[in-house]
Amino acid sequence: MTYKNNITYFLGILIFFLFTGSALSQQNRSYELLAYPDVWYNDIDGIRVGGRVIGQVPGTFKDGPHRLNVGLWLSTWFPDYPVSYNLQFVEPIPSISGFNSEANIELGSTVRTGIYRHSVTFNKRWQQGYNEYQYITLSAGLMVQKRFEDIYTHYPALWQGERLWLGSLHFKLQNTNSLGRYKIKTSLHGNLFGDAPGFGQASSSFRQRITLGSGFALRARLAAGLADENSAPEYLFGRSFAPANQWLENSLVRAKGTIPTNWFDSGIFQVSGGANLRGYSHKDISTLEDGQLPLLSSFGAFNLELDYPNPIDKAMRKIPVVGNLLTLRSYLFLDSGTSLGITELEESRVLSDAGLGFMFSLNIPDYLGNSRGIMLGIVNCPPLWLSNPGQENHLKYRNIIGIGAIFTF
Repeated sequence: MTYKNNITYFLGILIFFLFTGSALSQQNRSYELLAYPDVWYNDIDGIRVGGRVIGQVPGTFKDGPHRLNVGLWLSTWFPDYPVSYNLQFVEPIPSISGFNSEANIELGSTVRTGIYRHSVTFNKRWQQGYNEYQYITLSAGLMVQKRFEDIYTHYPALWQGERLWLGSLHFKLQNTNSLGRYKIKTSLHGNLFGDAPGFGQASSSFRQRITLGSGFALRARLAAGLADENSAPEYLFGRSFAPANQWLENSLVRAKGTIPTNWFDSGIFQVSGGANLRGYSHKDISTLEDGQLPLLSSFGAFNLELDYPNPIDKAMRKIPVVGNLLTLRSYLFLDSGTSLGITELEESRVLSDAGLGFMFSLNIPDYLGNSRGIMLGIVNCPPLWLSNPGQENHLKYRNIIGIGAIFTF
């Protein structure tokens, strides 16, 4: 599907929903459309101006039938593709839904930052009683995806340009055990047919939080991933950063320039995910700058963080209203990982790092307790230790700012 056809398709859907929603609102007030402006920036689009429209049945608070979320933007620097959009429509399936245990069909369509993605997904959630932090979710979907412009990407070598027809399966379990809250996540992706060779990718992680008392807590993560030799580079794993395809989920790194490019190219910023060996961010970005790919087709990793109390966080929590939304975590961390020795793109060494970090978060959870805010981890370590520093010292003062977080509870 061409870009022009995508825009025509989107505008047709938008006009349909606007007309239908307006008619319903006027006739029996059974549907409402809420519009608000939206502005963002990157180095290709410049200031991207537009707006969002939320469609819902009045009084359902994003938890009812016919849920619509549409964004439409115009790039003020008028690149080759100046119009971008994102559309999501969710329709519950009442026959297999219950209280906070909804099943639904989700339709998605987006063309922005040089890539198009169109998808249909079945989602099902099972929740235990009224506790939104104890649940199981299962999603299965089909998506067509193609990057048609490389100029938006931080590193074009992390992407290929063929169309992918991706089947996916996602499983998530969050609950509590005798130690505290834990979370299990498993994802499967496969290119089923199309222009690119078929490939498969799988990843899984286990996270455990242990409250120690007096403001201390321990957070542990075990993670592993495997991709076959035909995998597109955007689905291969980074030592210190998430697969490039996951960068699309974060508006700060979806396109270059939202974070100044020279800052990003210095290796200061780390997109959390993959093996998450955060201390190797500088080395991995330097390798990308030299035209090489620090990618792995398999990995196993262990990440550990020890939270300790700090007076700034205590003071922030006392601020009226916003105090419940702001958090400044302080922690010691240890990361260790290597490849699994199964495929060709391997890391023969066990790599480790350790240091001191802070995590600032501004978060307004949704009605299911999911995070939907900004999370910035600042690793400002005097010093940060690396097991394999190359020509540098093992102990060295290094600055790293993590985008996102591997621990979100």
